[in-house]
Amino acid sequence: MNRRTLLTAGLLSLGLATSAFAQQFPSQRVTIIVPYAPGGGVDIMIRAVAVELTAKWGQPVVVENKPGAGTLIGADAVARATPDGHTLLATVDQTFVANRFLYKKLPYDPDKSFAPVTLMAESDHFVLAKNSLPANNLRELVDLAKREKGKLNYGSYGGGSQPQLVFSMLNERAGTDILHIPYKGVAPMLTAIVAGEVDLGTGSAGVAGEMLRTKQMKALAIAGQKRSPQFPDVPTTAEMGYPYLQAGVWYGVFAPANTPANIVNKINADITAILKQPSFVEKQGTSRGLSIVANAPKEFAERIRKDTAQTAEMVRAAKIEAE
Repeated sequence: MNRRTLLTAGLLSLGLATSAFAQQFPSQRVTIIVPYAPGGGVDIMIRAVAVELTAKWGQPVVVENKPGAGTLIGADAVARATPDGHTLLATVDQTFVANRFLYKKLPYDPDKSFAPVTLMAESDHFVLAKNSLPANNLRELVDLAKREKGKLNYGSYGGGSQPQLVFSMLNERAGTDILHIPYKGVAPMLTAIVAGEVDLGTGSAGVAGEMLRTKQMKALAIAGQKRSPQFPDVPTTAEMGYPYLQAGVWYGVFAPANTPANIVNKINADITAILKQPSFVEKQGTSRGLSIVANAPKEFAERIRKDTAQTAEMVRAAKIEAE
């Protein structure tokens, strides 16, 4: 057998072995880490996905919450995990887009430490307020904040999260001075707004929709290009005269870098099949104000690149400095 034949045989054997490994996946429990406290939008969605995956894979798929430090703790845990698909990350855009601008040093590389699997869903953010706040739209909020300079505050779910970007931009461009109070997750932040502990925040219909419907808080605007079908009476930020305030959220799944492509593709295929089920779309998407995306790894990677460029402009305009 000559050298070329040996090389061909070796490559074929390696390919078969990799394929066999993919077919055997998962061979044990799969842990999906969420870098936020329980109860947030991405946590709710990935738990629904995990139930379906457990049945599909014949192995337990568990969700583990590792909140804190603007998602750095949970993301770092996955970045350091064995790249075999048995440890995954379910997070929002902050981890891969905003954090690179908010922190001088990250424990992970947002471009090199992970393999994108799929963008599950996305939604625009509402500018939220406690019911007792004497402002019923964004224009009234700005007027109030200027009269009561330094007295209003907003909650966020950590440094670099959408609330911080939105209100930092508003402070810079509108001349307000709304103070920042960080929480460990979107659920604690929303609870604080309902309780009146903080005046303001932002959140998607996926996490704040029910609280808006039951009038536990109010929406002053939606930071998107169009009004929400679920809340058509809430004007856009552009309609209120603040077109530069654009904010949304997406929920994505990632594997550690160097996870075999066959494994990544299998996880993608199985998760996107779940996401596209009509019953899932209605219960976890439409009814919660979320648009299901369920894209391919390459498409997801390109989306991250585009969002990073847009966020860079927002951070520069707001003059946010890395800490």
